[in-house]
Amino acid sequence: MWRVLARRLSRGAAGPPGLVRPRRALGAGVGAGAGPARRGPAWGGPAPRPLLLPPAWPRIVPHRCCSLPAHQKVALPALSPTMQMGTIARWEKKEGDKINEGDLIAEVETDKATVGFESLEECYLAKILVPEGTRDVPIGAIICITVEKPEYIDAFKNYTLDSAAAAAPAASVPPPPAAAPSPPPQPSPQAPGSSYPPHMQITLPALSPTMTMGTVQRWEKKVGEKLNEGDLLAEIETDKATIGFEVQEEGYLAKILVPEGTRDVPLGAALCIIVEKEADIPAFADYQAAAVTDMKAPAPPPPPPPVMATPAAAPPPAQPAAAPAPAAPTAGPPHKGGRVVVSPLAKKLAAEKGIDLTQVKGTGPDGRITKKDVESFVPSKAVPAAAPGAVPAAAAAPEGTFTDIPISNIRRVIAQRLMQSKQTIPHYYLSIDVNMGKVLVLRKELNQEVPADVKLSVNDFIIKASALACLKVPEANSSWLDTVIRQNHVVDVSVAVSTPAGLITPIVFNAHIKGLAAISKDVASLAAKAREGKLQPHEFQGGTFTISNLGMYGIKNFSAIINPPQACILAVGSSKEILVPADNEKGFDVASMMSVTLSCDHRVVDGAVGAQWLAEFKNFLEKPVTMLL
Repeated sequence: MWRVLARRLSRGAAGPPGLVRPRRALGAGVGAGAGPARRGPAWGGPAPRPLLLPPAWPRIVPHRCCSLPAHQKVALPALSPTMQMGTIARWEKKEGDKINEGDLIAEVETDKATVGFESLEECYLAKILVPEGTRDVPIGAIICITVEKPEYIDAFKNYTLDSAAAAAPAASVPPPPAAAPSPPPQPSPQAPGSSYPPHMQITLPALSPTMTMGTVQRWEKKVGEKLNEGDLLAEIETDKATIGFEVQEEGYLAKILVPEGTRDVPLGAALCIIVEKEADIPAFADYQAAAVTDMKAPAPPPPPPPVMATPAAAPPPAQPAAAPAPAAPTAGPPHKGGRVVVSPLAKKLAAEKGIDLTQVKGTGPDGRITKKDVESFVPSKAVPAAAPGAVPAAAAAPEGTFTDIPISNIRRVIAQRLMQSKQTIPHYYLSIDVNMGKVLVLRKELNQEVPADVKLSVNDFIIKASALACLKVPEANSSWLDTVIRQNHVVDVSVAVSTPAGLITPIVFNAHIKGLAAISKDVASLAAKAREGKLQPHEFQGGTFTISNLGMYGIKNFSAIINPPQACILAVGSSKEILVPADNEKGFDVASMMSVTLSCDHRVVDGAVGAQWLAEFKNFLEKPVTMLL
């Protein structure tokens, strides 16, 4: 279709020649009727309605130069409504490859996610003008050249945009006088030159839509190891979770450019070098990338100096009593450039135990502190007084009285979002007690019928009842988007899970149409992956309604903070047996009552609507058979 449009435009269609806009009003952009998609007015009639192209269609600029064969310039398309620039994360085709209709040309990292765009016609990739890893490429920039026939490829071997721009005026404008030859530029030690064997530079991708930088937590492969497709290369801590970064093709790890523990690595920064042949590995021993030359792993924070409590009128003769103190640091580890040499695992273990690393002697290479050194460390005992009855001149604060824990990216984002939620969302809270007697009886009966690998929990019933209540009261299943209130037609329930790294909310998708057994399996799988840090971004981003359950800890009731842009979150407390009036001989009965509190965004959900939702939720749990209707 692009080829047809190009021919029509070159024959004199109105509008800018050779321009096909990817998303906006194709007919209006290139002249009336240029490429109608359906029956409509003739070419000379009024302009038809704009044809909206999918966001994945690249912009094509057909072009013919007097010295080059017929070719097409592929421009960077707008792959999201708010996209202004993009990063070429990866080329899926190489120069000279044939591109079939529907083939993926490249992966482009936008302001939302990494998106691939496809080809809509057959062609050959003649020249890549924007290499992998190039950041901040503006929309409309030419990124590659395609041709119709393979024999045209060689003509674009030395093609550049600068040479193409100068080709037209070259015939009429005399060339400028030759300038004095300048000395050849010296190769920079930071910029890899052509002397390196063929290699691939792996850059940090966007592992979540809101990720702007990441932390290299751990390298799963060492330099020289063989990499197979699908192998875990490294663990990257994003603003959402710690996610494994997998290898997309086979090769060998030739160089690690960003060491373990390096924080705030920007997107697009080179992480490592991969080569195809094992024999090429030694050539990259001194390889450096310009983007990471100044990037170093952060040193652990220095221990706070001991606080000295000096009396106002301390007698001078008492000063020698502290003379033996300098002997303690002799057991400390060696320092390199003023920092302690310690492995990441040993550093984490020392932080958990409150151990001062300056007092630990390392037994690893070059005095490096290892996990074994931290586990076997015994704090030194206090030095006894030099003489009985002597008044010490200074009293040092005991070691290990506090530990400074570095703030992880996950914890920082949690803090920002919770503070934003409490400061910008008008919360109000509604509480109600629910009789869980029938649910407990039904749960016991169903657990005898389901397979052995499935065990229904009370939380599964709560998720199902919440989803059905959201269908009954769709206002509670809505989101505040500043300019509109989006009312969702499906119920994706986010379930709060506590992990060592922080709180995360994996999603049970389409909970309103799933059975209890399916919900139980989803929750168990997602919770396990969350605690292991193996959740994928699509498994915890989004959701239309959230549930936070602290009943298993004996919490009677609490108020949860709304997870924006959602409008509601349900806080679930524990069940407690209490006496309730009953129409029987005793006049009372014992009921298992559960307290729940619904936090609502008053911009979206009015008080009466929140109360209506709780009434529906209570009805489903007190009459669980109605969930089958």
